[in-house]
Amino acid sequence: MSRLTLRLPETLHQQLIHLAESEGVSLNQYIVYALTRQVALAYTIHTTPVEEINQQQQAFQALLKELGEASPSEVKAVLDKREIVQSEEELNPEIVARFQQHIRNASKA
Repeated sequence: MSRLTLRLPETLHQQLIHLAESEGVSLNQYIVYALTRQVALAYTIHTTPVEEINQQQQAFQALLKELGEASPSEVKAVLDKREIVQSEEELNPEIVARFQQHIRNASKA
């Protein structure tokens, strides 16, 4: 066990004493419990309410609508400016061709 000396404002000290007494435990036990609970909250997964998820989705859709879509000429201009690099050794021509076909299929959808 470690020991920690802590300076507290008098009002907080009195509140902690009151809470410990109401729980029927020592001040030390109560402070350890309160700190443990607070630390555990940092590692707890909280579900996001459905309403909040819907709000986020609506905000995202509104942002997409506000941004608009790029015209084919704008897309081509950006692609023309990209840097062409050599494929990694593991990416043989067959795998590259499959990726390219997958990208073409996805762009048609």
